[in-house]
Amino acid sequence: MPDRGGGPSGPRIRVGRPSRRVRTLLMTLGVLAALGMVFTMFAGFWTDWLWYRSVNYSSVFTTTLWTKIGLFFVFGLLMALAVGFNIWLAHRLRPPLSAMSMEQQNLDRYRMSIAPYKKWLLLGITALVGLIAGASASGQWRTWLMWVNGVAFGQKDPQFKLDVSFYAFDLPWYRFLLGFGFAAAILSVIAAALTHYLYGGLRVTSPGARATAAATGHLSVLIGIFVALKAVAYWLDRYGLAVKSSDFRATDNWTGLRYVDANAYLPAKTILFCIAVICALLFFATIWRRTWQLPVIGFGLMVLSAILIGGLYPAIVQKFQVQPNEQAKEAPYVEKNLEATRKAYGIDGTKVTDYSGTSKTEDKTTLRDDVGSTASIRIMDPNIVSPTFQQLQQIRNYYAFPNNLDVDRYAKDGKEQDTVIGLRELNLAGIPKKNWINNHFRYTHGFGVVAAQGTSADAQGRPNFTESDLPSEGDLGTYEQRIYYGEKTDTYSIVGGPQKEIDYSDDNGEKTTSYKGDSGVNLSNPVNRAAYAVAFGEPQILYSGAIGEGSRILYNRTPKERVEAVAPWLTIDGDAYPAVVNNRIQWIVDAYTTTNGYPYSSRTTLGDTTADSLTAANTNRAVVAQQNQVNYIRNSVKATVDAYTGEVKLYQWDTKDPVLKTWMKAFPDTVQSKGEISKDLMDHLRYPQDLFKVQRELLTRYHVRDATTFLSGSEVWQVPDDPTNRSGNAVPPYYLSMKMPDQQAQSFSLTTTFTPNGRDNLSAFMAVDAEAGTSDYGKIRILKLPTNTTVNGPKQVQSQFNSQEEIAESIRLLRGGDSEVEYGNLLTVPLDGGLLYVEPVYVRGGGLKYPLLRKVLVTYGGQTAFENTLDEALNKIFGKEGQAPEPPEEGDTTTPPPTSDNPTVQQALEDAQKAFDAGQEALKENDWEAYGRAQKDLEDALRRAEDAQAQDGRGGAGGGESKPSASPSPKPSGSPSPKPSS
Repeated sequence: MPDRGGGPSGPRIRVGRPSRRVRTLLMTLGVLAALGMVFTMFAGFWTDWLWYRSVNYSSVFTTTLWTKIGLFFVFGLLMALAVGFNIWLAHRLRPPLSAMSMEQQNLDRYRMSIAPYKKWLLLGITALVGLIAGASASGQWRTWLMWVNGVAFGQKDPQFKLDVSFYAFDLPWYRFLLGFGFAAAILSVIAAALTHYLYGGLRVTSPGARATAAATGHLSVLIGIFVALKAVAYWLDRYGLAVKSSDFRATDNWTGLRYVDANAYLPAKTILFCIAVICALLFFATIWRRTWQLPVIGFGLMVLSAILIGGLYPAIVQKFQVQPNEQAKEAPYVEKNLEATRKAYGIDGTKVTDYSGTSKTEDKTTLRDDVGSTASIRIMDPNIVSPTFQQLQQIRNYYAFPNNLDVDRYAKDGKEQDTVIGLRELNLAGIPKKNWINNHFRYTHGFGVVAAQGTSADAQGRPNFTESDLPSEGDLGTYEQRIYYGEKTDTYSIVGGPQKEIDYSDDNGEKTTSYKGDSGVNLSNPVNRAAYAVAFGEPQILYSGAIGEGSRILYNRTPKERVEAVAPWLTIDGDAYPAVVNNRIQWIVDAYTTTNGYPYSSRTTLGDTTADSLTAANTNRAVVAQQNQVNYIRNSVKATVDAYTGEVKLYQWDTKDPVLKTWMKAFPDTVQSKGEISKDLMDHLRYPQDLFKVQRELLTRYHVRDATTFLSGSEVWQVPDDPTNRSGNAVPPYYLSMKMPDQQAQSFSLTTTFTPNGRDNLSAFMAVDAEAGTSDYGKIRILKLPTNTTVNGPKQVQSQFNSQEEIAESIRLLRGGDSEVEYGNLLTVPLDGGLLYVEPVYVRGGGLKYPLLRKVLVTYGGQTAFENTLDEALNKIFGKEGQAPEPPEEGDTTTPPPTSDNPTVQQALEDAQKAFDAGQEALKENDWEAYGRAQKDLEDALRRAEDAQAQDGRGGAGGGESKPSASPSPKPSGSPSPKPSS
C-alpha cells in the first residue's frame, strides 16, 4: 500500500483475541489455581478430622461442625429470603407509570441498565447478605448448644423467680434471635426502600405524592415489625436487669438490680413495652389507612417516652430518693448480690475466723517443737530453682526444664512429702545441628522426671534430688520416661517410620528408639501426606524418603492445647503439672465451666484476676479463657494428657455443676465419671491455682456478710504485690503442707495473704484445703486479723529483712563480685496466734550461673533471723533447738547441729567445717580440682565423726545419726557435681 501521508510506514501491531494455545494455557492455569484453592481448604478440614479421630474425640469435631453448618444454612437462608422477598415484593408493587420529572428520567437510565441482570442482581444481593448472616450465626454454636441442651440449676433469682438456667442458657439465645431479627428488618427496610425509589414507588423531588399506597403499606409493615421487635427487646430488658453490670460503690463490676432498677427502670421497661406494641399496631394499620400520620406520631411518642421514662425518670429517682438515704434503700439489693456472688464463685462456705496475729505464749522456746507439726516449710522455691535443675540435670543441651517447676506430693516410707518436680523436655534450640530431619525426625522427645525434696537442700544449697540422672532413677520406681507431649513441645514430629529417633546418650554413646505408641496421624496414605504438606506448608512431607510405612505425625502437643481442642467449651487453668501415675507420666490439667449469666452475681475478668508476678514473667501460665468476663465458675473437669501417647481423658469432677451437665448432653461420652479416677491419680490431684486466684480476688470484698459493711467499704482488702521482686504484680498463691488452727494435722494447702486497701499491714490470711479425695477438699479458711492493731504484711516483712543492718551487710557480702541474690517465696504460717514468715535466699554467681540456697530468713513475733539453714534460723528465733526428727535423707541439712563432749568428735567436726569452707572458696574461684579435694577431705572428716560417735555410744541429739548443719554431707545419689553441663 502506498504512503498516504499518515506518517512513516512500518509494521502494524494488531490487537485481537489471544491465540488458541494461549487461551488453553490460561484456562489450564485458572483451573489449577481453583483446584489448588479447593485442596487447600480441603487440607485444613481433612487434617482437623484426622487429628480428632486420632485422639478419639471425633464426636466433638462432628458435633461442632454440623452445628456450625446447620446455623450457617438456616440463618443464612432466612436472611436471604427476608431481604430477597422484600426486594421482589417492592419490584412487584412498582407503579405502572412513573412521573415525568428529571428525577425519574435519571432513574430510567439505571432501570434500563440493570433490567437484563435483574435476576442475577437479586441472587447476588441475597447470596451476599445470606453468607454474612450465616457466618455470623455459625459463631453462635456454643449459645445454640447451651440453649437446646440446658439443664436446670435448681436455683431461682430473687426478683423474677426464674431458674438461673433461663439467664445462663435461654436469655443469650433469645438475644441472638432478637439481634438477628433487627438485622433482617433493617436490611429489608433499606432494600425495599431503594427498590421502591428506583422504580418510582418513592419520590424525593417529583411532583405529587412522595410515596405510592403500595410502597407506604409495604414499608409501614416492615417498620412495624422493627417496632414490634423493639417491644420484645424492652420485655427482655426487664430480665436483663438481673445480669446487668454497673459501677457501684465497693465494686466496679456490680451485677443485678439496685433500688433504681427495681423501682424505676423495671416499670419503665414495662411501660415502654406497651407503648411499642401500640406503635407497632399503628404501623400495621397503614395497610388499610394508607397514611403514616398516626404511626409517625406514635413512633415519636415512643422515642420521647424512652427519653423521659427510660432515662430522666430513673435519674430523678436516683438523685432524690436513693442518694439521700442510700444504705437503707440499697441494703436489700446488696444482700441479694452478696448471696448470689458467693454461691456463683463457690465461696459461700468460706469460714472466717478472728485471729489475734500475736502469740500469747510468753516462753517462745515452747513453740520451737510446734513448727514441724504445723507446717512442712518448703525452702525449695519451684519458681527459682529451675536453672539449678537445668544446670545439674539437663545432661544434654537438647533437654530443658520449664521456667517454673511444680509442687506435688509423693510418699516415701509411708509419709507424704512436698516435692518440687519437673520434666526433662525436648529443647530444639539446643540440638547440635539444625535441619529438617533433625528437627522433626531424630530429636522428637524428652526423657525422664527430675524431682527434689521441697523442704531441704544439701550442704551446697543444691536440691536434694529424689529422682535424677539419665535415665532417671530414684524414689519414683519404674515408669515410661519418654516425653513426646509437654509444655515446651510446640512443633510437630514424625515418628515410627524408617528414620530412627535419638532416645538419649550415655557413656556408651547414643541410644536410638522408634515410637511404639498409636498417637498421631498415619502418613502412609499419600492423601494424608499431601494434606499435611499443604496444611503445614512443608512440601518435603509429600516426598521425603524418611517417611514410610508406620510413620505418624504428632502435633498439638502441649497439654493445655490438647485439652482445649477436645473440649472447646472449657476454660483451661494456666498451670498444667506433671505426675507419675500408674507407671506413666501424666500431665494434669484443671478445667473450668463458666457463664456470664448468673443473676445478681458480680462479674470478674479472668485475665486480670488470674494475673500475678509469675504470669507476668511467663505468659504460658496464663489462663485460656473461652469468655474473659464471667460471673460463675466451677472447677468441673480434671483432665489428663499422657506424656508418651498424648491420650486425653476428661473426668467429671463437680458432679452437681449444671453447666457441665449441659455440655455433657451436647457432647455425650466425652467426659468420664468421677468414679473412673484411679486412686493413684487422685493422690496427685490438687486445688487449682487460677480458681483460687479468682476466689481470693472476690473475697477481698465478699468476705463480709452484711450489706452495711459492704456499702461502707471499710472492710475492703487487696491482694498484696509480690514483695520478692519489683514487678508490681500480685503475689502468687503458694502450695504448702500445713495446718490451720482448727485442723488436727497438716494438709496440702494453697495459701495467700491480704492487706487493707491502700495499706501494707496484714488484714487476713487465706488457705484452702488442696488435697483431693479428702472430706475438707476445697474448704476455704480465712484468719481475719484485728483492725485495731497492726500486724506486718508481706511487704513490711520484706522491708524489715532488708533494713536490718546485720542482714543488709550479709546480703551485701553475698552480692560480692558478680553474684546476684534472689529471694524465694515468702511463706506465711499461722503459729500460736502469731504469724511465722519464712523466705529462702538464693545466690547466683561466681562460676555458677544458677541459684543455690545460701540463707533462710525467718521472722516471728518481732524477732528476725538470717541463718544458713532453716533449723538454725528457727533455733535463733525461739532460743531452742528442735527435737531431733527421724534420720534425715542423705544430704539433708535441715537437722540442727548436734553437740558432743567427745574431743575426737569435736576435732572431726572442726575438720569438716574447714573442708566445707575450702570447698566454698573453691566454688567461688571456679577451681574444680580444689573443690574435689575439699569434698574428699569433707567425707573423711564426716566418717571420722560418725565412727567416734558410734564408739562413744551416744550419737547425735535424740540418739539418731546427725551431721553438722554447716558442713556438707556426701553427695546424694544421682546428684552430679555442679560442673556446667555439656
